[in-house]
Amino acid sequence: MTEIIKKPAVEKKKSNKVGFIVAVLSVIIILQSVKIFLDHTEKQELNQINQKEQADHAETMQRLTEISTELDTRIRELEKLGGDIEELSNAKAEIEKELKDTRTRTRSTIKTLQGKVGGYEELLHSKDEEIEKLKSINDQLFTENNDLKTEQNQLARTIVELNQEQTELQSKIEVASRLIIENVSILAISSRGRERTSPFRSNQIYQLKVGFNIGNNDVAPIEGKEIMLRVLDPQGNVIFDVAKGSGTFFYEGKEEFYTAKQEILFDNSEQQLSYLYEKGTEYESGEYQVEVYTDDYRMGRGSFQVK
Repeated sequence: MTEIIKKPAVEKKKSNKVGFIVAVLSVIIILQSVKIFLDHTEKQELNQINQKEQADHAETMQRLTEISTELDTRIRELEKLGGDIEELSNAKAEIEKELKDTRTRTRSTIKTLQGKVGGYEELLHSKDEEIEKLKSINDQLFTENNDLKTEQNQLARTIVELNQEQTELQSKIEVASRLIIENVSILAISSRGRERTSPFRSNQIYQLKVGFNIGNNDVAPIEGKEIMLRVLDPQGNVIFDVAKGSGTFFYEGKEEFYTAKQEILFDNSEQQLSYLYEKGTEYESGEYQVEVYTDDYRMGRGSFQVK
């Protein structure tokens, strides 16, 4: 009876020990599973954080690149408008430095960089307002400048027109003030003092006498005048002799010979002038021209025939 009672007690003790071991192993397994799960979860969270940080960093760097391009545009616009580009240039240099920095960014440095991005965006915004103001000022100045140029052009045209009118008026006055000769008389005086009218024989011309009066002209000023007489032979050559008072004068920019000259004070009294010229040699046959000049214009002309 005693042996039959002890055997179940031993078996029961063994069974309890096995149960304890199984329980402990189960707890260990559960704890290990929990640790594995937590480690996996933490790793996933870290991966997500890292991925987010990388995405934030990439997005921030991309925005910095865009801002750098926008700064270039604003700098060019401000330069054209005459604005101050120092602040934008400094910001551009800072961004270029950040873009060239290849070191690994932490969460805090990315936050700092994102803060800078915000500052650069505010700078762009403020410069956009400045650019708009400068454009408005430049537009106003451009309009005022155009108006001023228009006024200047109108004034210049007016001055040109006035000068043209003055020149035309002066030309008209000059033309109107030109003197003319009237009642031209050409005579041949023989060696005996006898006067003959054209046509002449060559042997009848000891002296050539040319007379005329200066026509009335109320526009012409009272002033001294040189009155040049030119006698041209049938070939158009001027008859002259320096020893007998001939010389040269300028007519239409060219130096010309004259046969005889008188200096008078024109007083608008229809003065009568007379020239005597002794050629000293015979006149060849043909038609001769007589011209009278003063002040670079011709006052009148006449002619005579020699048989």
